[in-house]
Amino acid sequence: MIYKKNIDSLLKDIRAKNFYCKSFILALFLLLFTTIQVFAIPPDFTTKDVKFVSNGDTLAGTIIKPEHPVAALVIVHGSGQEKRMMKFATLLAQNGIAVLTYDKRGVGESGGVYAGPEVGTNNIDSANLNLLSLDASAAVNTLKKDLADKQIKIGLIGASQAGWIIPLTAKKNNNVNFMAIFSGALVTARQQLRFQFYTNNDRGFWDTHSEEDARQHTLNDPDKYQFIDTDPLPTLSKLSIPGLWIYGGKDIQVPVQLSIEHLNTLKSKNNRYEYQLFPNLGHNTAFAKDQEPVENVIKWIKTLKSSTKKK
Repeated sequence: MIYKKNIDSLLKDIRAKNFYCKSFILALFLLLFTTIQVFAIPPDFTTKDVKFVSNGDTLAGTIIKPEHPVAALVIVHGSGQEKRMMKFATLLAQNGIAVLTYDKRGVGESGGVYAGPEVGTNNIDSANLNLLSLDASAAVNTLKKDLADKQIKIGLIGASQAGWIIPLTAKKNNNVNFMAIFSGALVTARQQLRFQFYTNNDRGFWDTHSEEDARQHTLNDPDKYQFIDTDPLPTLSKLSIPGLWIYGGKDIQVPVQLSIEHLNTLKSKNNRYEYQLFPNLGHNTAFAKDQEPVENVIKWIKTLKSSTKKK
């Protein structure tokens, strides 16, 4: 009896091992098959590394291009030592938009000198913002040259500090047909700094302060730094290309309500500008968990029917 039980137990173990062995082989086969399938499917867009010259310095970037792009974009950096934004560029390409993203000057593979607080220099001085707009303009020309269809509309997209750089670029370059800006300040650089210093990066700022209180500090606080200021409004008033701004109602980096008022003033003078306000979002509207802001920008780009020249 004991002998029979031992035989039965042994057979049971063998069957179990065979089952797990077969399951493992099947799983391995499925994994290999899936991997082969993934690599066998051609990508729906191509990538190409490029280099271009701006103000005597060579900048490095990547063009990501679907087979039949509906539009094209150059990604303009915010503040900080930012390299090319491949994840964001890939998302745009997957939605039918050709993209050029590049390393900021003095960062990654790009030449030139980076300016910013990390290296003890002012990156919102008028001279630096103008230099960065020249870089973006050179990127636009590089992307246009790479497009087989020269009629494709080319735009600029970016966040935060790009809100000052993009209008300067569009004013310089007639190849720019539209612009999309996340959390860009429509106030002067000095006013934005006053607001930022007053909020002091306090996430609960709007729980204890009013719009009027914040506005008074933005418009009247003494400046901590002296530099040549940049006011985006005169430049924006001279552009006739369409633009879309995305704002978060809880932003503590940019005075949103004051920016929207200025935007409405520009709209009343027939500038083709729009905005969308997301009350529960902060400054990071482009890369928040909520995908609606980016999705709305992509939809807006696809609805653009024609481009206009600047005045």
